[in-house]
Amino acid sequence: MSSNKKKYENGIILKVDKPIGWTSFDIVNKIRNTLKLKKVGHAGTLDPLASGLLIVCTGKYTKKIHEYQDFDKEYIGSFIIGKTTPSHDLETEFISSKSIKNITKEKIMNTTKSFIGNQYQIPPKFSAIKINGERAYKKARKKENVILKPREVRINKFEITAINLPKIDFVINCSKGTYIRSIARDYGNKLKVGAFLNELKRTKIGNISINDSVSIEKLINKIKKDLNEDNKK
Repeated sequence: MSSNKKKYENGIILKVDKPIGWTSFDIVNKIRNTLKLKKVGHAGTLDPLASGLLIVCTGKYTKKIHEYQDFDKEYIGSFIIGKTTPSHDLETEFISSKSIKNITKEKIMNTTKSFIGNQYQIPPKFSAIKINGERAYKKARKKENVILKPREVRINKFEITAINLPKIDFVINCSKGTYIRSIARDYGNKLKVGAFLNELKRTKIGNISINDSVSIEKLINKIKKDLNEDNKK
């Protein structure tokens, strides 16, 4: 058995900076096909329109996935207030628009503070949660009625880093299972003007930082180099 291939089979934690446009499964699939290894999985989905830190486990380390899933996550991003979409991001078309002329910095800061702590959050209808065996987003795309139960989540930190209305930049640290798109929806509802998630980047999972990650291109090149070294032996 080749030594580098064996290393991946025994288990490695890979830290990928997922680009916009890729699904989390696209990343896993690319690594799986390059390694020719079935046991590859990720530890927490990022939406296709989101970027940032994605942890991928190989081989025997796929048993560790749940450990990383349980870690708190940190994100940076922006909301656009005054408009809404069915998916609460840019995946779907705008469905409403309201004036934001009465939105002040004080209102924004007070609304932000109200999210800190434990709370019940309704996941987005456009999510991968299963309803009777079918993904919620598939039902939502077919315009079927989607009812999702509230889930308890925790917001540890929610800070506004810039206000350039209608855009509001933020940093959020939260528990597993928290949907930032749902925060965008609820944020807009509290301001009474609506909002959607404009951009999102995951910067931390537990103590692991985006600074520890590499691009998918660099990672694939590294894997190919490792496997080529095995072939030369």
